[in-house]
This record gives sequence, C-alpha cells and structure tokens, in this order.
Amino acid sequence: MILNVSGRTDIVAFYTEWFIERYREGYVDVRNPFYLKKVSRIYFKDVDAIMFCTKNPLPILKYLKDIEKPILFHITLTPYKKDIELNLPPKGKIIEAIKEISAIVGIDNLYIRYDPILINDKYTVSYHIRSFNNMCKLLNGYVKHIIISFIDEYKNVKNNADILNVKELSSDDYREIGLNFSKCANENGMTVQTCCEDNNLVEYGFIKRDCIDFNLAYKLTHKTNLKKWKERPCNCVEMVDIGVYNSCKHFCKYCYANYDEKQVINNYNNHNPNSSLLIGDLNNADVIKIREN
Repeated sequence: MILNVSGRTDIVAFYTEWFIERYREGYVDVRNPFYLKKVSRIYFKDVDAIMFCTKNPLPILKYLKDIEKPILFHITLTPYKKDIELNLPPKGKIIEAIKEISAIVGIDNLYIRYDPILINDKYTVSYHIRSFNNMCKLLNGYVKHIIISFIDEYKNVKNNADILNVKELSSDDYREIGLNFSKCANENGMTVQTCCEDNNLVEYGFIKRDCIDFNLAYKLTHKTNLKKWKERPCNCVEMVDIGVYNSCKHFCKYCYANYDEKQVINNYNNHNPNSSLLIGDLNNADVIKIREN
C-alpha cells in the first residue's frame, strides 16, 4: 500500500513528531471519518511507499534519512500572502527545504503543486505568470515536475468569498496561463500538468498525466497489483490517508480539508502525541481492523 501523509491535513507541518513516533512504533491507527467507531490499523511493514503532501516540509527534514521506505513528496508552493495563507513560513525557507529534499529523495520523487490558482484584483493572471516564472528559475535543477489546479468552490471557499473575491477565468486567461506556464517550465527543464481539471491545457504545452499514475507507483513499490483510486475521477492509484479533516492550522482561505476553524482548534488541542491516532485516543467502543492493502 501507499500511505498518504496526508490529503486531509498537513501532518508534516504540524504533526511530524507524532508521525515519526508512529513509524518507530511500527503502526498507526486511522479513524474512519464517516464511521467514527471504525478504526484501521496500519503496520508499516505492510507499507510499500509513503507520499508526503505538505506546504511546509521543514519539520521533517531531519528525519527523512531515517525512513526506510520509498518516499514521494508533493509540496504545495503558491505565491499568496498572509491575506490568503495565514500561517506559512517564509516561502524562501520552503524553497531551500525543497532543494534539500530533492537531494535526499531524488528529483524524480519530488513534485511541486502550484495549487490552487485563484484570480482576483490582487492576484491577477500577470501576477501568477511572474510568480510561476520566478519559482521555476529558483528551482531549476532541483525539480522536474509541477502540477497545477484551479480553485474549486469548496465550503471553505464559500465561507471566505468576501476575502478571496475570486474572478471566473476567461478562455483568454486559460490561454495566457497555459502558454506562459509551459514556456517557463520548459525553459527550466520541467514538465507542467493539471490535476483533475476538465481544461487540462494540453493544447498549450502541458503534459497529460495523472498525479500518481501506475507507472510512478510501480517505480516506487515494484508492484503491479495496485488498485485505481475509486474516489477520484482520474487514474491515480489508491492510497491510504492517515489524516483528519479540520486539523490543519495553516488556515488557508481556499482550503478543501478545513471548513470549521473552531473545530480545527478543538482537534489540534485534542492531539495526543503519544496516541496511535492523530486526533484523540482509542476507546473501548472502537472496532479495530488491520488494513494490509
């Protein structure tokens, strides 16, 4: 199995010490977000690879060489300021961390997510083109793959509509982004693709590829029997997520995984670094089932 750490929250940014302790203990428990009494127990001996998804990889840098599993990184790097992304460290520090990670896990196992792209009066198409070009130049030689997507109308996006002031992209906007992003990526030895977008921009030079396709999964795991991810409208392989929704303290205004800031604080305060669960503890009513694939 491929462990996703995590699409539901930023474990790397806020819960690295917990994750490393679970790795050393040899197992982690995951509460089903829809059936809370059901708990999956995952033994790391059954894990073939780990995918880390994060906006802030700094906390895990010192531990990476101790993890004896194939590692894939998806690091989100966007050009927004504190009005949109409240609690991120300076982007320059993140870029330096990306360079370190590239040297540790290898350039082919590191993807940058310029995600999501939102357009408003401040963050214009021109602003994004300049920012994307600058990012590509800074990461030339350290990164080969970039994934982009456009903002979706999640509950949190609706809640923050007055702050985001999102403008709908025109066909000309898509064309400008497609042509310029392709040019910037190619000039710096990178590919660029979309993630689950109907408008995949291939006519402007984007490649057509899934984020974690079967070829990449095979290179990581050497397994051919991995399943397609049924919950997603793409051909990515299935992964097992160990995160918890409403537990990321970045408080990005466009986030899909947070939709209740009070619950985020409650969950964060209910985090026990010694628990096998990310949030809270096991109790007698829980039904634990071992997950092997």
